[in-house]
Amino acid sequence: MTAGVREEPREAVRPRTPRRLPLPTLLALLVGFAGVGYRLALLFADVPPTNSDEATMGLAALHIARGEGFPVWFYGQAYMGTLEAYLAAPLVALAGPSVLVLRLPTLALYALFLLLSWRLTRRLGGDRWYALLVVAVLALGADRVVKNQLIAGGGYPELNPAGAALALLTVGLCVSGPGARLPRWAAWGLISGVLLWVDPLILPYVLTLGVLLVARRRREMAGRAGLVLAGALLLGAAPMLVDSIRHGRNPVTAVLAAGGSGTAADWADRLHGALVLGPPLAMGFCSPGRCATWQLWWAVAFPVLLVLAALTAWHTLRRASGRPGSAVRVSAGVRLALLGGAAGVLAAYAVSNAAGRTPIESSRYLSCLAVAVPALLWPLWQAARPLAARRLTGLRQFAEVAASEEGGYRHLPEMESIKATGGRATGARARMAGVGALAVLAGVLGTGASATVDVIRAAPDVHAEADRHRSLVDTLGALDVRNVRGGYWTCNRLTYATGENVVCAVVDDDLTPGFDRLPAYRREVAADPGAAWVAPAGSPLAARLDERLGTESGALDVVTVAGWRIYLPRR
Repeated sequence: MTAGVREEPREAVRPRTPRRLPLPTLLALLVGFAGVGYRLALLFADVPPTNSDEATMGLAALHIARGEGFPVWFYGQAYMGTLEAYLAAPLVALAGPSVLVLRLPTLALYALFLLLSWRLTRRLGGDRWYALLVVAVLALGADRVVKNQLIAGGGYPELNPAGAALALLTVGLCVSGPGARLPRWAAWGLISGVLLWVDPLILPYVLTLGVLLVARRRREMAGRAGLVLAGALLLGAAPMLVDSIRHGRNPVTAVLAAGGSGTAADWADRLHGALVLGPPLAMGFCSPGRCATWQLWWAVAFPVLLVLAALTAWHTLRRASGRPGSAVRVSAGVRLALLGGAAGVLAAYAVSNAAGRTPIESSRYLSCLAVAVPALLWPLWQAARPLAARRLTGLRQFAEVAASEEGGYRHLPEMESIKATGGRATGARARMAGVGALAVLAGVLGTGASATVDVIRAAPDVHAEADRHRSLVDTLGALDVRNVRGGYWTCNRLTYATGENVVCAVVDDDLTPGFDRLPAYRREVAADPGAAWVAPAGSPLAARLDERLGTESGALDVVTVAGWRIYLPRR
């Protein structure tokens, strides 16, 4: 029975080689961890600086954690959903109120954005080296960028991962079979509905990606898929819809009023804020709180690149018109939708008064331009890839020599394809285009890295200010002060930091009542005849309160803390 069967020696059985990550994927993973680690280090250094708006979201999380309330909107207004408060509420319940626990969910959202952007780049036809480039650009963190990503002030940290997720779902819906699409339709609708509740700034992307879905899947949307999508969208937007019905409020009106209330800005100022300052600030090319002249080069490059990327995607779409279901056509369509969404975001910002009146601060409205980075940089990568192939080929040879026979990176398919493409790209024009594209990509990385270093340099000052605020909290506790009056940017920050052990009512610089996002705080402070006053040292409010110092009846005594002045009623 054993005739003809020859036993193989064990030495002849080749062990299975464990699967290794391709080198660019490994590098992307390391760069991604570096980007997340950099932001985590900033959080421990109290960067970016917190404020009362973020503390207002913290108070909502505190109330949710205690079961005292389940707010739909940011306190004091009828727009901007409180998703960040619900994400942070379990951590606040476990660890108590702090800026760190409020920002840990936003850090997780940023990490998710990196992962989704890498995946989206690959699904749109980019090789692993291009996906590494996209991750590297998004890992940089200038002042405005880390504020948009980390401050839990309402809406901004959620926008980018949600936009990238919608784009990925759109790719999947356009290429997968009908039987596998219903869960994707539900996810697409749910994310869109939640975004409508949280912050409509992402709406241009929802519209352009939605138009693409209608163009490619309109028959399917006329059936069960459309019902699933509509039902999921209503579910995601349910908090907004239920609240609007209960209270007769129109959130659309509130959003439009927030974007353009007050004196109308001049069109020249709007265009300067939107087209000159906006793109460099939003993409992370500027120093903390300002844009140097040399950092504004992106204001010229951005619109040119936006048009070039759109033309490239349109040309690819037309060239693949004979293959309606091809992945190339789907990729070009999604890239075009992302670029259209970015253009819509920029246009909506340009017509707002905020672009002209407060361009530095309101550039946060452009934070979701980052969603379009995989499409925006694509023409640069296509032009630079032949020249980059020579460097990557040398890197491949180094990796092969460094790797052992049992393990290592012995096969790098992306390098092979790049090399093949590089062999076809000949001629002086192609070389010039490649050199120019490499220069722009180097400028993107170099300018972003410079702005990131500026954030690190400013971190000690921000940390020192946070320490001074902690000293203020400790001093109020030692003085047994429970009710105070202060400026808007003092009050809710102080109330959240103390877990509502200190309640603050807002006053303006002339000591008249200011804007209280939670009116109950004002009533509580008004009922306390021993309520104190708190003001930053050197502020107009402190100067006004200094006039009430003295020995007569009704005068105030002052206690000085580093950077702060506490005014106590004379007893």
